[in-house]
Amino acid sequence: MDENIKKIIPFAKKYKANVVWNIIHNILYALFGTIGMVMIFPVLKVLFGHGEKVTQLPEYNGLLHIDTYLNDTLFYYVNYLSSKYDPNYALLLTVSLVIITFLFKNLFGYLGLQHLTKVKTGVLRDLREKMFKKIIELPVPYYSEKRKGDVMARMLGDVNEVQNSFFMVLELIVKEPLTILFSLIAMINISWKLTLFVFIFIPISGFVISKIGKSLKSKSAKAQQENGHLISVVEETLSGLKVVKGYNAEHYFTTTFNDSINRLYRITNSIGKKNNLASPMSEFLGIIVISILLFYGGNLVLVDKSLDGELFIAYIALAYNILTPAKSISKASYQVKNGLAAAERVFEVLEVENSITDKPDAIALQDFGHEIQLKNINFSYEKETVLKDFSLTIPKGKTVALVGQSGSGKSTIANLLTRFYDVQQGEILIDGHNIKDVTMQSLRGLTGLVTQDSIMFNGTIKDNIRLGKLDATDEDVIEALKIANAYEFVKDLPEGIHTNIGDSGNKLSGGQKQRLSIARAVLKNPPIMILDEATSALDTESEKFVQVALENMMQHRTSVVIAHRLSTIQKADVIVVMQKGQIVEMGKHEELMLYNGIYKKLVEMQSFES
Repeated sequence: MDENIKKIIPFAKKYKANVVWNIIHNILYALFGTIGMVMIFPVLKVLFGHGEKVTQLPEYNGLLHIDTYLNDTLFYYVNYLSSKYDPNYALLLTVSLVIITFLFKNLFGYLGLQHLTKVKTGVLRDLREKMFKKIIELPVPYYSEKRKGDVMARMLGDVNEVQNSFFMVLELIVKEPLTILFSLIAMINISWKLTLFVFIFIPISGFVISKIGKSLKSKSAKAQQENGHLISVVEETLSGLKVVKGYNAEHYFTTTFNDSINRLYRITNSIGKKNNLASPMSEFLGIIVISILLFYGGNLVLVDKSLDGELFIAYIALAYNILTPAKSISKASYQVKNGLAAAERVFEVLEVENSITDKPDAIALQDFGHEIQLKNINFSYEKETVLKDFSLTIPKGKTVALVGQSGSGKSTIANLLTRFYDVQQGEILIDGHNIKDVTMQSLRGLTGLVTQDSIMFNGTIKDNIRLGKLDATDEDVIEALKIANAYEFVKDLPEGIHTNIGDSGNKLSGGQKQRLSIARAVLKNPPIMILDEATSALDTESEKFVQVALENMMQHRTSVVIAHRLSTIQKADVIVVMQKGQIVEMGKHEELMLYNGIYKKLVEMQSFES
């Protein structure tokens, strides 16, 4: 059994009852389908007036002889109605029985599909649920090397493909094979000589069809991969639309997109060609067999007189009854291959090892009481060393500022404190607890984060601000906006805090968005605040507003401020000057200015620039 089928089974187990009912209904569907074809025989007997003259009701002799019993019972009533009333009554009886059996066949077919739909949609829901949970749990580094669009394609497209193709397996193993089996039993009953041909045909056609479908799975995987690339291109183009237009790069992105859709076009056509070949191929092979049957069976009827004409027509109907499921099986087996390729991509994400997780015995930090210590930390992204033997103590209630040129490792410290990344050597302690021994939820509950790029979500101002405290009232939100000096522009908006700010907050200016992200951190009210270049997106006027807000906010808190603009951190308790991942100077603003080193040069350069 394919590995991916084994992995899907646990998802389907939840819908065991639906699977069982689907199988029961499919068995009944196949049974009534075959009976419906057999019922053509008595209709023809009545039509041609060759009905068996059964003059008394037969006796029931057990399940083994049920076919003879039912046959004789039917012909007793046909004989009775024809002699007592009119042959039309006998015809009406037999035609009614054909209608009733086909009614039951289709009813059970419908019920079987209903249960299958519940399994399919249920598994789709559960897979998406599990996948989204996984996508959100995976650490930040995972997405620095993966295209977001590819992950989206797996979440939306591939999971759908699994749902559409995969559960064809239920049809493949129950409905269609049983239709073939029941038809074959009825055919053997009529003429075992004729049925020999059919037995020879089934493996030959199976072999031909499997040959066509051989490369289908790898082609499907390629198509799904290309689909991921396609979504990535669209997602990146829309995210960076200003840059695309500003650099007249529309042509470049259009070409990239068109190359991708053309590749997808070729692969999909190739898959389609094989898929489309399945049905006509199996039908043609089937017609060849029926032609042989017509010739050989016709001989048995006309020359040997060993087979009844009406029975032969019923036999051909049964043989044709095998064709439809044979076509379905060949088509479904191709689609299952598509489903297997999609399942592989879905499980690839579900099985990614999460490198940053809570330990089984991780403790929950209730509050922050004393200090944060960074001890002998070494850290590198891939092969590039960012921090070397870095040590720093941040006492409670103090504001520590990290300054230095780009690439000196300042932002990495913010990533390590929040455990977006894990330290490779050394340790980070909060009140003596290594943060790797603490639950991530409690660690992040103690920290507030304001990043350089203020990330906003499509929704109202209120929704964006209360992310860290979902039970906050409108008054709480307004209070946080006032502290962040943002209420002065929010109150003038048409719907105040209920104003929708658009995708990524694109209806607001950079400075407004930054003040909202500060308000978000204020409302969460954490004891430790991490500000990663929080004022870099602001103009001078907004910066003054926000600077006051930040100072208000940092008064009773422990703050780690990563700053590019040195004017914003002159009141910090300690300024740490970094260069190439190491501390080169440390002290208050006045001390460092007297020291006449790197810090002083940085300040002079910035004041000269401004």
